[in-house]
This record gives sequence, structure tokens and C-alpha cells, in this order.
Amino acid sequence: MSDRISNEGMRYVRAVVETGSFSAAAKSYGVTQPALSNGIAKLEATLGEKLFDRSPRGVKLTAFGEAILPRIEHALISLDDVRAEAVRWNASVPEAIRVGVSPLINPKLVASAYRAVCDQPGQNARRQLVLHEANMGELREGLIHSSLDLIIVPSVEAMPRYAHRVIDSEPLVLIEPRVGEGPANLADLVGRQLILLPDTCGLTTFTRSLIAENELAVTAYPGEAGSYRVLEEWSNLGLGSALLPKSKLAFPDAPHREIIDADGGVLEIFYETVWDPTSPLVGELEDLADRLVQPSG
Repeated sequence: MSDRISNEGMRYVRAVVETGSFSAAAKSYGVTQPALSNGIAKLEATLGEKLFDRSPRGVKLTAFGEAILPRIEHALISLDDVRAEAVRWNASVPEAIRVGVSPLINPKLVASAYRAVCDQPGQNARRQLVLHEANMGELREGLIHSSLDLIIVPSVEAMPRYAHRVIDSEPLVLIEPRVGEGPANLADLVGRQLILLPDTCGLTTFTRSLIAENELAVTAYPGEAGSYRVLEEWSNLGLGSALLPKSKLAFPDAPHREIIDADGGVLEIFYETVWDPTSPLVGELEDLADRLVQPSG
């Protein structure tokens, strides 16, 4: 066993445990699967034992992995605490709040974030809001490495050691080549071919989770749409159906149907703010999250 233990390898291990697979962990962490697999393999070589058993049924921790995981968790918490304390000691009071936004977020929410920061009276009235739009992996990395103070994302991926607040939701609508009458039920999706986007903004993660949780027999179109507008256009061409948040419709008056979930309510996608509870700006971030909560109904 060599002496040096890779911090990144430990983070990869935690991501696999949280997501349940190497591919999902790589996507959530914003790296390629080979990079994540190699990082874990190097850590296993350093520790002298395998951490995971991989089989067609999935990934599970070995007995050694079960024993070492709490220590990995403790080490990462300690490392993050060291980084946060160093930031507090060495950084001057920031003049801006850096907010990362998924492309899926309703522009009205972004406008609310701007007003919540820039129109705030009192001692922080001169604080600026610096926006960064990026995919989910990049946003999570920005938060982990303190290049972002707060992210606004769909509620589709866990970040257990961070503070979360659901701030909004909106209906998910069904776009289809021939639009039926009235709302659609989840059962209406059975047998359909769905057009998906690359799994970066959170919509595809939400859609795949919805399919798995409700055991819907659907297939994915073999290609991928590159934008929300293309997704609509391809559906109108007859290539398949698509699910899209209502605010992302290129033509809001175009035919579409709301979807009724298993409990009889309108199917919604939820959005949340996520921030580091050890941030030196934690008070302002909590206040910003509170101010972003949208009224229901």
C-alpha cells in the first residue's frame, strides 16, 4: 500500500454510493466514466483492497468498502471544513453573490434572484449578483469547490451535506405528434417513444426517474435533441413524444397536454436552491433562498 490517498478518489467513491452506479456518479460529478473508474481504481490500489463489486445487477460495496466508507465520509467532511475555514480567514468580504443556474430554470426565477440580491436595502444594497449558467455537473462542482455560492437547479440529484430549499415548481407537459384531448395520464405514456435531451440540465434525469419509479414501458428515441426547441420540432415531425416544463415551450400556445400523476394531481418538476451551510455568506444565502420561494397556486 502506498502512502498517498487521493482526495478526488474518495469523492468519486462517495458519488458512486450516493447515485448507485459508476455512470450516474460520473454524470453527477461532471467527469467521464473512465476518469471516475480510474480514480477509484487508483484509490483501491493505494488502500490495497477492492471497494466495489460490479455485476449485471449493479454496484455494491465490498465488506472492506462497507468498513472504510464511514472513514472516507469523515475524511471528506474534515477536508471540506478545512477549505471552508481557510476561505473564511483569507477571503475579503465578497462584493458579489455567485449564483449558478441550470438551463432548465424558468427565466422568471432568474429575474427573481436578481431582484432579491440587487434590490435589497441596507448594508448589502451594493452586493452584485453574478450569474453562471452551466450543466448540472459543473454547477455541483462549482459549489463543492467554492467557485459558486448558491445554485438553482431542478430537484433531481442529492447533495446530502448541503442546505436545500424548494423554491418553485411548474407543470410538466406532454408534446406529441397528434395531440389528444384533455390531460394525459402517466399510463398514456406506455408504449411511446420519448425524445430526450443530453443528460446535463436535469430534465432527462427527472424523466428517467419518473419512468423507473412508475415502471412505465417506454422506449427512448435513438437520437438526442440538442435544445428544447429542437425537442419540440422533432416531436412535431413525428419522431416521438417529449416531456418539457411548461415555461420551456417555444410556442406556449402550441398544442400540448398537462400530465396527471399517480395521485391524481398535475405532474410537476420542482426547483431548489442549494448552498454550503458553512459559507461565510450563509446568512445572505439563506435570506436569498427565502426570498426566491414562489407563492403556490
